[in-house]
Amino acid sequence: MELRHLNTFKVVAEMRGFTRAAELLGYAQSSVTAQIQALEEELGTPLFDRLGKKVVLTEAGRRLLPFAQEMLKLQASVKEVIHTDTTPSGTLTIGAIESLAAYRLPAILQEYKKLYPQVKIILKPSVCWEMRNQVRNGELDLAFVLDAEVEAPDLVTEKLVRERMALIAPPDHPLAAKEWIEAKDLENETLLQTETGCSYRMQFEQYLQRYGVVHSGNLEFWNIEAIKNCVMCDIGISFLPMITVESELKDQKLALLQWDETAVQVATQMVYHKAKWMSPALTEFIRIVRKHAEGWRSSYSSP
Repeated sequence: MELRHLNTFKVVAEMRGFTRAAELLGYAQSSVTAQIQALEEELGTPLFDRLGKKVVLTEAGRRLLPFAQEMLKLQASVKEVIHTDTTPSGTLTIGAIESLAAYRLPAILQEYKKLYPQVKIILKPSVCWEMRNQVRNGELDLAFVLDAEVEAPDLVTEKLVRERMALIAPPDHPLAAKEWIEAKDLENETLLQTETGCSYRMQFEQYLQRYGVVHSGNLEFWNIEAIKNCVMCDIGISFLPMITVESELKDQKLALLQWDETAVQVATQMVYHKAKWMSPALTEFIRIVRKHAEGWRSSYSSP
């Protein structure tokens, strides 16, 4: 099985077409077609369904793709590890949930790019459970999750900082005048929530269920800025990481409701595969992350 055939297969899958893949690879389209056919003959199964101009992976193709990605990454790692120059280079593919990508990673990325401009960084937003699987199958070199502390036998999960969570409302909301919020005070409130499957959302909903609280419904968003703007417009209240609302709280655009913060426990965590080869680029990135995390813990962490 030739690695160049696997690379062509990966690019066709990503581009979803033979013509675009040929343009990206600098091949004639007939060469791309011949390589895919050779790979299909070797494996004894079609890898793509050709639906007119549209190309779709077959079930066999979907199973092959993560293995092809990992084999090509291993090839790149072999080339890098035998190179005498230990200066970080190559590509890092990093996953992060939206709140961390927006509020924790920018300073890290800025410092890293100044030190190692030759390293290409691909940042992929996703949800926590999906990123762990992407680390497992080699799609991500590293992931940043905001989740309950969960250990996995095949993953290194390093807690960077325990995050505070903020229960927020418009400044003129009746709850903003209360010195302390009990779960029952949230009865019949409209909750503006992040996407289903988010760890802190699930924990907050479990907290309400323990006290038998029935709220008037959820409005679900994929964007934290949209949630904050809707809270400021008095559409409902929300529950978000403190790092995402500090500016609005300082400017008194939002009100912080005082409640039992220990009810929801989440931490920003760095995740990578235990069998992952620690390239110079990845090693330096992790070093810089740990340095910034020391600052987070000293200046901002939950009780």
